Amino acid sequence: MALEIERRFLVRGEAWREHIVWSQPLEQGYLPGSSRSMTLRVRRAGAGDAWITLKFPGEGIARHEFEYAIPEADALPLLERCEAALSKHRYGLDLPGGEWVLDVFEGQNSPLVIAEVELEGADQGVGIPPWCVEEITALAAFSNAALSQEPFSRWPAEEQRRWLQALDA
Repeated sequence: MALEIERRFLVRGEAWREHIVWSQPLEQGYLPGSSRSMTLRVRRAGAGDAWITLKFPGEGIARHEFEYAIPEADALPLLERCEAALSKHRYGLDLPGGEWVLDVFEGQNSPLVIAEVELEGADQGVGIPPWCVEEITALAAFSNAALSQEPFSRWPAEEQRRWLQALDA
């Protein structure tokens, strides 16, 4: 069974840009049938690549994930049928300790910038860059699925301020 083990962080500043090795725009949506027990995601990259992903809860920072490439021609009508969607620009980073990516959210989830590191094991140590200022791994509200349904711009003003102040500190 495929297992995704990752940690996620809110990012401050632009120092991460010196680590970019690739980038791609992403749009993703969540199909009806997604629930707390399973998320069904369609993702389309700017290069014409597309995937369908099933995610199931796990324990701690690990969860079960199954991802399959699909033709872009299939992704477009699937994205139209999604109940919730978001767009972001993803950057691959050349940092040690795991596979690092960083998402710059667009639209209603701007100005969020979130870094993720995929790990081989839940107990694997990893050096956290200083621009990763707040770990959000366990905070469901920051998951992509949650942000597609309840974008950051629709969070209560005091909650937005709280998180933006953490980034400005």
